[in-house]
Amino acid sequence: MYPNLYYAFKDLFGIEIGALRIVNSFGFFVAIAFLIAATLLSRELRRKSRQGLLQPTEEQVTVGEPASVFDLIINFVAGFLLGFKLGGIILEGSAVLEDPQAYLFSGAGNPLFGLVLGGLMAGWKWWEKKKQELPKPERRSIRLWPHDRVGEFTVLALIFGLLGAKLFDIFENWGDFLKHPSDYLLSPAGLTFYGGLICAGAAIIIYARKHKISIRHLSDSVAPALMLAYAVGRIGCQVSGDGDWGIYNSAYTLSTTNDITEGSPADYQQTLKTHSAYMKWRWKDTTTIEHRNFSKPAALGFLPNWFFAYHYPNNVNEDGVPVNGCEGKFCNQLPQPVFPTPLYESIAGTALFLLLWGVRKRLKLPGALFCLYLIVNGIERFLIEGIRVNNKIDFLGMRPTQAELIAVGLVLAGILGWIFLSRKNQTSGASV
Repeated sequence: MYPNLYYAFKDLFGIEIGALRIVNSFGFFVAIAFLIAATLLSRELRRKSRQGLLQPTEEQVTVGEPASVFDLIINFVAGFLLGFKLGGIILEGSAVLEDPQAYLFSGAGNPLFGLVLGGLMAGWKWWEKKKQELPKPERRSIRLWPHDRVGEFTVLALIFGLLGAKLFDIFENWGDFLKHPSDYLLSPAGLTFYGGLICAGAAIIIYARKHKISIRHLSDSVAPALMLAYAVGRIGCQVSGDGDWGIYNSAYTLSTTNDITEGSPADYQQTLKTHSAYMKWRWKDTTTIEHRNFSKPAALGFLPNWFFAYHYPNNVNEDGVPVNGCEGKFCNQLPQPVFPTPLYESIAGTALFLLLWGVRKRLKLPGALFCLYLIVNGIERFLIEGIRVNNKIDFLGMRPTQAELIAVGLVLAGILGWIFLSRKNQTSGASV
């Protein structure tokens, strides 16, 4: 596993760059996912604009004004925070990079660097505005197409997506959150995809309505992008080992050389016994530890064992038992191999993206593509939850996970939405 890019470069290229410890592997792939989603969304919005399905809006802007006090303050604060942390890294070097996340979320840093960089960024903003300043500011009308607002969509998705993902993770682990609130509020780990999807979606809908952008066409444009972004994000989960793995696969075990080999029920029980201290810590009730005995099918014999069971050595969560011979951070691995569900979701997400991308021009009913996205996304997540580790909740006498409930809701919303749109289209006499 590669908790951050330092470990990736060290293992893949034999290069050790201490500064790369700052770049979390999961965050790196999330950033790539956002860039891919923004590119695909822009492309689809342009296509729909050329077809006359989306129209521009006029906006009034003022040009030639000097930099406002608010502009200067925002730039100074941003520069100060950046310089405060960078200054600490420059002066302390490898000492702070041993645990970059703890450093970034701490009060440590260098105030002098912060003041200098803050002043430079505020001065730069003042100078940029000074060059554009007119003797008398003018009000001008500009035309903006929906694809011109992809930057705003991306920022809204980033802010409200991360906020929603964190809030839903807290709700899902409410009992533990009450015991250790700082572990959740101050940690970059622990993000729930559906929480981010719901909150970001709500923010973007409000923004789109404000700027008179068709919600249906916007939804259809973003559906393939969301599916591919999800697949890329799950690569980050797999590479970093952030805990989104599956339940134990008792058909496999770890050899003395740390290789994944086929095992027997007796091997599985012996692992539970050998690592009973960890099992009691990890599972409140060791009599109900979830596992499946799933051996490699003959038709898939060409695939490696880790495709069916993986132990996530050096995972970013530092979950598991110590790795022999490893010192420092990220030196844990799972004692019993689990289903690598992030890998499965990356594959499924890519396949579903290709499906959505392939039918996007054939589905003429506005909103239908997004309904299809809700259906296939919900089905995929519901199925994977059967072998995925997640907290269960009491609901109408059942014990589903939060993700299973949301997945069912998405499928129903997609089906009902499709029916509603079809009937509305028939009533209006529009062409499908």
